[in-house]
Amino acid sequence: MRSLPLPLALTARLTPVVVLACAGWAMSSDPAAPAAADRPTSQRTPAGSASAPSSTAVSKSYEAAPAPCSSVPVATVKSLVPGAKTAGKEIPSTDTSLRRTCSWNALQGYDYRWLDVSFEITGSDDAAKKEYQQRVAEKSGGGEVPGVGDAGYSVVNLTTESKQETREGVVLVRASNALVVVTYNGSDFESKKAPSTDEINKGAIKAAKSAVAALGSGTSG
Repeated sequence: MRSLPLPLALTARLTPVVVLACAGWAMSSDPAAPAAADRPTSQRTPAGSASAPSSTAVSKSYEAAPAPCSSVPVATVKSLVPGAKTAGKEIPSTDTSLRRTCSWNALQGYDYRWLDVSFEITGSDDAAKKEYQQRVAEKSGGGEVPGVGDAGYSVVNLTTESKQETREGVVLVRASNALVVVTYNGSDFESKKAPSTDEINKGAIKAAKSAVAALGSGTSG
């Protein structure tokens, strides 16, 4: 225990109660009082300890969605949607950095075609993978699309309303933390028949490959 200064020790012999109070004040205010290093080890919190917050790097390649209406080459738009305005029309979005969609549609004679290309940017590769798997599970009857992004899936369905057939193809692609969704459909209002499954499927995949290539404009820095 630390020795008391001599005047304080002498006073202690005369007035013990007063001295005890003075000693307590001296121990707390004197610069020579014990430093934090003399405190019990259990009370110390070393820098960089497990209790300090730590950051984990998130795996992702894209920070923002690219311009969707320039993601498909003009020549591709002309072949898939004859008669459409090649500039396309961007659909309003609440957050264009995370979700953007462009649409092309036209009726040439009695032949109708519609093409949508959408980009969705998630917070991480894992988040995009989870969303991709969930959507694929909801669209049964399709198959994998090889050679596009990290994973690709395509499905084509035929619907009939008032004897009018419409065939629609959907291609879903995951590339790192981005999802690319292409919807392509068509109808013939004269014959009331729909384009073939092969035509719709190949057209949707062609647009999807172009859209995935356009993701590079939104790479993280």
